[in-house]
Amino acid sequence: MTRLLVHHARHGFEPNVSVEKLTSLLADPEILLWLDLHRPTPEEIALLHQAFDFHPLAVEDVVHASQRPKIEKYEGYLFIVLYAVSSLGASEGLRPKEVALFVGPNYLVTVHPDEVPVVGEVAALWQASDQASVHNITWLLYLLLDAIVDDYFPAVDTLADRTDELEDRILAEEETDALQAIFELKRTLLTLRRIIAPERDVVNMLMRHEHTFIDARYLAYLQDVYDHLARLTDSIDVFRDILASALDAHLSVVSNRLNQVMKTLTALSAMLMTSGLVAAIYGMNFRRMPELEWTYGYPFALLLMLGIVVALGLFFYRKGWL
Repeated sequence: MTRLLVHHARHGFEPNVSVEKLTSLLADPEILLWLDLHRPTPEEIALLHQAFDFHPLAVEDVVHASQRPKIEKYEGYLFIVLYAVSSLGASEGLRPKEVALFVGPNYLVTVHPDEVPVVGEVAALWQASDQASVHNITWLLYLLLDAIVDDYFPAVDTLADRTDELEDRILAEEETDALQAIFELKRTLLTLRRIIAPERDVVNMLMRHEHTFIDARYLAYLQDVYDHLARLTDSIDVFRDILASALDAHLSVVSNRLNQVMKTLTALSAMLMTSGLVAAIYGMNFRRMPELEWTYGYPFALLLMLGIVVALGLFFYRKGWL
């Protein structure tokens, strides 16, 4: 699907502009346009070569998705790769959606193979911007960056809630599949960090390196996006440390539980060994054992074994070993 938004410096937004007019629109210095390509066709990919003359390597990165977040500077434009995420449900996993950006003096081109709701939201937000900012490529870029980054916070908050809940269940010894849950959360946090940390570097390069079409008046806005990414990175690192502590706590709980089982089994073994000792004594083949010929010898032996077992059981119980 193709979405083309065109803003004229004097006349405002122009409705229903055909993609066929791209070449003439790009040549007009009073035009600022945003071309959004969702699941681009081969013809739309060819448009990136023909109308914009983008570098083949950049276009190849668009065609072959799953690039790491990055920023590359070409002659007259920037190529940026970002990832958008949606808020997670109760058991939903993280599904990052790649968004490639071509940023030029008077245009923004976004390409994404998956549906990215935030793109449509930013398009509406841009059209509602005040006249002082709407015709500025840096402002449009900021709106998109800020919206993508803001969507990380609900996802991180959900992961934080899952981490706290898992930790509580481990300490309450209610979690049976703690190892699997811990490693799933750690894998999700690692995936998110691999996205956010490079994106922080991308925004930093936008601020620190001079680009002719990046308006210095909006650097404070980019700094705000950078601060959000830095805070998210710190939060993820904290949650990973909490999960490491939760793993140690789980292993400690399992070890204590195993020690308790071994303690109980050892106590039971000692109790059975004493009764076995009585049976072994009376099982010896000596000719003269008075109790063997005694009328009450058999019940006496049973009561003796039972008495020893009960006495040891009470002793172990008072010691807290049972």
